Amino acid sequence: MTPTTTPEFGPAPTGPLTTDYLRARAPLRQLVQEAVVAAPLSEVFTFFADARNLGAITPPWLGFRIQTPLPIEMREGALIDYRIRLGPVPLSWRTRIDSWEPPHRFVDSQLRGPYRCWWHEHTFEACGDTTRMTDRVLFAPVLGRLGQACAGLVVEHQLRRIFEYRAATIDRLFAPTGRDAS
Repeated sequence: MTPTTTPEFGPAPTGPLTTDYLRARAPLRQLVQEAVVAAPLSEVFTFFADARNLGAITPPWLGFRIQTPLPIEMREGALIDYRIRLGPVPLSWRTRIDSWEPPHRFVDSQLRGPYRCWWHEHTFEACGDTTRMTDRVLFAPVLGRLGQACAGLVVEHQLRRIFEYRAATIDRLFAPTGRDAS
């Protein structure tokens, strides 16, 4: 499914870290992407619970690198540092795991990086032998009104490209021929 962006946020996210984060950073837009992954819930969540796999589903043009020593214990409050490139500009990005609810949900938020607000909810639902995965990102660009104007033109286009790449890569990684038959 192609990711969609909208200024409507749907049900308000809850939880102490989320509520404080979103109150302080005021998101402007929402991106939602749903996909059905050809693998059982336990396998899909295990893949996403390992931070090392994030690089495999991130477009190479972002120059993504995890800076935090591996392996990372995924839990509420865990901090993860990355480096990315936006064009020729290298950026540091730090996220915090705000909610950790295996195998159904986790949330990460940006504490430092290219957005004023980046709150990313990952949900996973078993659907027989497949898994429905939903990414929901509440975001706001930096630079006030200029950033808001760019959000519709540049930022949203770039985010859609990133999430389309992720979806295609996840399809390929979890295709029956791409997995061990066990």
